[in-house]
Amino acid sequence: RYQIHTGLQHSIIRPTQPNCLPLDNVTLPQKLKEVGYSTHMVGKWHLGFYRRECMPTQRGFDTFFGSLLGSGDYYTHFKCDSPGICGYDLYENDNAAWDHDNGIYSTQMYTQKVQQILASHNPRKPIFLYIAYQAVHSPLQAPGKYFEHYRSINNINRRRYAAMLACLDEAINNVTLALKKYGFYENSIIIYSSDNGGQPMAGGSNWPLRGSKGTYWEGGIRAVGFVHSPLLKNKGSVCKELVHITDWFPTLITLAEGQIDEDIQLDGYDIWETISEGRRSPRVDILHNIDPIYTKAKNGSWAAGYGIWNTAIQSAIRVNHWKLLTGNPGYSDWVPPQAFSNAGPNRWHNERVSWSAGKTVWLFNITADPYERVDLSTRYPDVVKQLLQRLSQFNKTAVPVRYPPKDPRSNPKLNGGVWGPWFKEDEKKKKSDKSKGANKQKKNKNKKKAN
Repeated sequence: RYQIHTGLQHSIIRPTQPNCLPLDNVTLPQKLKEVGYSTHMVGKWHLGFYRRECMPTQRGFDTFFGSLLGSGDYYTHFKCDSPGICGYDLYENDNAAWDHDNGIYSTQMYTQKVQQILASHNPRKPIFLYIAYQAVHSPLQAPGKYFEHYRSINNINRRRYAAMLACLDEAINNVTLALKKYGFYENSIIIYSSDNGGQPMAGGSNWPLRGSKGTYWEGGIRAVGFVHSPLLKNKGSVCKELVHITDWFPTLITLAEGQIDEDIQLDGYDIWETISEGRRSPRVDILHNIDPIYTKAKNGSWAAGYGIWNTAIQSAIRVNHWKLLTGNPGYSDWVPPQAFSNAGPNRWHNERVSWSAGKTVWLFNITADPYERVDLSTRYPDVVKQLLQRLSQFNKTAVPVRYPPKDPRSNPKLNGGVWGPWFKEDEKKKKSDKSKGANKQKKNKNKKKAN
């Protein structure tokens, strides 16, 4: 489902927010369990944990080993959300994994866990293994030996980033070797997928694409991935069709011969034939997002959106070759890789875009211009109107944003020094009982008044 259909269309789930992927959203592992799969998760969850019901083991995973937050120290698994709000964040199933607090780098620790899971599973029985490595994400940390090949990179962030990635590459190789060693490989599908573009401020590079992580420019949303499997019909081919992360849900459930309930409104498509046989994608558009809370564009208006859409709102949509952005699109530079940083900082800010034009609508032909250098919004007003219309249709189906204020009870100090569920069900009951009592009193008062 698109973010507008889960309520998570604004920002991320913060550690202190009483928020999680809404419980009525059925997850991929839940659907795979229905058809006899063992389901295991290793790595970063980041879908909320304020209640026990939000935890990975309650959302379809038989086992979980990893972190609940979006980031943390790779060795100590410790994370501060703000001064004094700090805690340990490494879990085995539903409990803090204190016994694993022994300074192993998370990429290597997660790989060891995957090897253990595969070693103890019967390869004749189906298994779904979701591995969400922490790398590459700030803080930039890597074991010393991985720096050896990258001494020539002057920019320290870029050098660390490269070292982290070298360790990740080795991890993917080790997982693949484990699949072969324990008899899974011949009947397996390995999907390597990313969630967003790089962060140039922290060693990442999206060059020659525009923008960075957290923006709707191609540099923020276009990610590379691959599918590796003996079951692919066309091996070694490149797929340039439209594929979106929501497509994995129906694709994998269908491959596993699971059932997709007809009443679930999905935004994803089964794209297996697109990937495996090179067929056309069933997908003609992608709603990148509509975020009604993000800082509004000062110059945006209904008039600029032809009365169809308020262009102050941050949104982006792709339809066939066309991509439309509205509102405040975020950091919009083209940043050459910081590997070149010894040429001086001017070298990579020489294309800084000025906002003096006060634009709030952009249109690009992404197939012809993936670098988003030629804005066509004034040349093709009819295309702009069509895409605004499509945005408006999507927006009618949006659910309200879930972005609650922070809850002081989330402080790990109140929870044995660990980030973990803090919202107690009995408190909710007491509250609802109280409010029921209050409602009764109100009703009685109203009755008296009526009398």
